[in-house]
Amino acid sequence: MLEISKHLELIIKAALDAGKVIMDVYNSPFNVEIKDDKSPLTEADKKANNIINSYLKKTDIPIISEENKQIEYSIRKKWKSCWIVDPVDGTKEFIKRNGEFTVNIAFITNGKPELGVIYVPAAKIIYFADVNSNTGFKAKLKSHSTTIDEVLSLAKKLEPKKHSTNIVQVVGSRSHMSQETLKYCDILREEGNQVEIVSKGSSLKFCLVAEGKADIYPRFAPTMEWDTAAGQAICNAVGIEVISQKTNQPLLYNKKDLLNPWFLVAKTK
Repeated sequence: MLEISKHLELIIKAALDAGKVIMDVYNSPFNVEIKDDKSPLTEADKKANNIINSYLKKTDIPIISEENKQIEYSIRKKWKSCWIVDPVDGTKEFIKRNGEFTVNIAFITNGKPELGVIYVPAAKIIYFADVNSNTGFKAKLKSHSTTIDEVLSLAKKLEPKKHSTNIVQVVGSRSHMSQETLKYCDILREEGNQVEIVSKGSSLKFCLVAEGKADIYPRFAPTMEWDTAAGQAICNAVGIEVISQKTNQPLLYNKKDLLNPWFLVAKTK
């Protein structure tokens, strides 16, 4: 049977448990609060965050979560490793009840993603990856209470597209399709490509490229580190790069400013 690290096993369990409480809220009436940054917040975000924190605190590794109080960079810059968490990525999709929201958990060392889990509670689909062993997997589960052994037995290797054609599938955001993305698609067309737009919400956009259902994901709109860390881990593990449009280098984490630059997700080799 497939073997994974203890840390990866831990965050798979955390994501599944978080997924269960998220769906309990999803399937009942819920209130929506608006945070100081104008983003929405529900009971699902809070409950999932508490569950994930309860798992991660056992490791004594510090945590950056969208729903935790942010820690000063003067403290964070001394961290060699940390967890980066978005308990419900795609809260707008959650509120719309379209199922395209995820639980994102990543393990970061020296600013680089090493492990990532993305769980899609509405579909009971989990993606998980280990960058150091170049392995990424997807499993369709029957229950949020699935055991680790069952997850591993159901896991299928993620395989990005191997051959490029003049048909380029570009991942666009369900809620944030920007003018810059539309312009990027126009440039691809001018280069002789036929462009197909594939729309998805939340971190599922990374997963589409990692599993070969799209070629490229350009992001010309704001994201935070917790929106991208798990997705980058999953992509990096299968040979897909997440490149900053500011530095032309891979996105880095636990930065002074947790806001990401614009980026491009694509196979570079």
